[in-house]
Amino acid sequence: MRKLCFLALTLAVSAMAWADNRQVASPDGRLVVNVSVENGRAAYTVSYDGQQVLAPSALGIKTNLGDFTQNLSLANASESSVTKDYVMTRTKRSKIHYDARTLTLRLNTEKKIPLTVYFQVSNNDVAFRYQLGRGPQDNPKCAVVESEATAFNVPTDARSFICPQITPMTGWERTKPSYEEEYKADEPVNVKSKFGVGYTFPCLFRREVKPNENLWVLISETGVTADYCASRLSDYVEGQGYTIAYPQQGENNGFGSTGAAIMLPGYTPWRTVTVGNSLKPIVETTVQFDVVEPLYEPTENYKPGRYTWSWLIWQDDATCYDDQVRLIDVAAAMGYEYCLVDGLWDTQIGYDRIEELARYARTKNVALMLWYNSNGAENDAPQGPRGVMNNSIKRKQDMAWMKRIGVKAIKVDFFGGDKQETMRLYEEILSDANDYGIQVIFHGCTLPRGWERLYPNYVASEAALASENVYFSDYHARQEGFQMTMHPFSRNAVGSFDWGGMMMNHHMSRDNKSRHPRFTSDVFEMATAITNQTSVNCVAMYPNNLDDVPQFELDFLRQVPTAWEETCFLDGYPTRYAVIARRAVGGRWFVGGINGTDQPITLTLQLPMFAEQTVNYYTDEPKTNGETIPTSVLKQLKVNKKGEAKVTLQPMGGIILM
Repeated sequence: MRKLCFLALTLAVSAMAWADNRQVASPDGRLVVNVSVENGRAAYTVSYDGQQVLAPSALGIKTNLGDFTQNLSLANASESSVTKDYVMTRTKRSKIHYDARTLTLRLNTEKKIPLTVYFQVSNNDVAFRYQLGRGPQDNPKCAVVESEATAFNVPTDARSFICPQITPMTGWERTKPSYEEEYKADEPVNVKSKFGVGYTFPCLFRREVKPNENLWVLISETGVTADYCASRLSDYVEGQGYTIAYPQQGENNGFGSTGAAIMLPGYTPWRTVTVGNSLKPIVETTVQFDVVEPLYEPTENYKPGRYTWSWLIWQDDATCYDDQVRLIDVAAAMGYEYCLVDGLWDTQIGYDRIEELARYARTKNVALMLWYNSNGAENDAPQGPRGVMNNSIKRKQDMAWMKRIGVKAIKVDFFGGDKQETMRLYEEILSDANDYGIQVIFHGCTLPRGWERLYPNYVASEAALASENVYFSDYHARQEGFQMTMHPFSRNAVGSFDWGGMMMNHHMSRDNKSRHPRFTSDVFEMATAITNQTSVNCVAMYPNNLDDVPQFELDFLRQVPTAWEETCFLDGYPTRYAVIARRAVGGRWFVGGINGTDQPITLTLQLPMFAEQTVNYYTDEPKTNGETIPTSVLKQLKVNKKGEAKVTLQPMGGIILM
């Protein structure tokens, strides 16, 4: 009898231990998430093909209603699946099929307010979020989420490709954080961040699981709206990994909470983990869109396209009527849809003459885009118009005026940080702009988090050390290859990226002779139209380029698409080189490759879309003595019946196949 009682007790304890551990796997069974609740604390692990992706990583949130990181018990758990098909016309892929397995865990606290954790696991992606519910008497109905315990315990032998966050109200005119710091490549995870405040999303990691076999992991978040703050990763802590870090108090000039005020029941954003034994799932992931839904319907059929932009090379003085006419003329000559009029137009051109400029642009089949400062109180950025986009009355007045004169898009700059106050400003600008049929690009801003799907008039964001820095210094001009071969695997992998211009001037000056040169080839610059994805793309063409750029390059630049049906990763390594294939709307394939190093790279590409075809091959000749920028050439290349082709990317050079 005593043995039977002992056996029953043993079985009960085993059942209890089993009840506190749950597992969910991807449809193909390769990506596995385990969730456990032990000693009142919840944690999860992630593995891929049996290899550890994340060691035990904490789950939970802290709120003004209580601490949901400890004294937790598993009330129940359920498994299901989700399948959906949807269409997006202006991202890396147009038709998307999403198939995932789900795990829902309801956790109770001593206060009996439920915390639910949702996991969705597709073949290469994990997405999870929390829902904070109401108490037994249907109260409380609101809460403030103060922090998260959520961790990503990357193994200590992993290497990182990450960009540090910076402290607020620093830098030029106190405009930081502007999400424009420099990536570090292949660094140990335990290296402290440059400014001591962690890292901006997305964060890429490489783990060598076997000799010459890597496991790649991209961590980010999606679904951040006006209902929450955005976040980042903390510095790495041994045994704990990286944790979710909320905005710093000094952001937004100190105004607003660092946490999130939510209605109950209410959700956090989705945290995402993309995994693969190659970089293909990293480049091609759509998880940032898979788990969110549009917040409103578009009021117009927003048009993709190309735009010219005076400011990049000509700077502030070019925001004058005559120079903008010249850039409109360039756009017309190239068949481009838009011309961006940059900051200071309100004082250097004026509203009345902008109307004249818009009328002139229409005669050339070009539409204007207008630059705006996002704020009046968040930082000291002096360019105008200021105090418009942050004020609902003035914002709508200007948007009604823009609709009347035919302005089709705005570029809004100099945001204040990641607080919920700032997320609300992004959403208000987007929502109001949609009411007036206006597309929106953001600069000096945070990462977009599923916004292409959430907001149908959203185009792209900067959120990286972008093209203007190539103009500002010789150092950054030399770093362009490093930066541009990083973004397909990180920044641009999770959201549309307004880099701000394929630069065809050989020197960073109006006369194209003075100041420092560009250090990338013409073909490199043109190939970034393919390796970089945004539906409204800047081509930094100037009047002189119509004469000094070779005709075959002009022919390509006139036809370069910005709307894609499919994206395929072909080859690459972050900060060294990248080769991407994209199928344009209409079915034509374009392959772009860029080399960010000082050595030639020879590759045999797998190109089944071109099997047994002869394609146009834009490439560079090896540099001769004294050449800074190599001579570009257009050749013909035969792809064999296996779909293979051998190509060479010259140092800081590129290739295009089409």
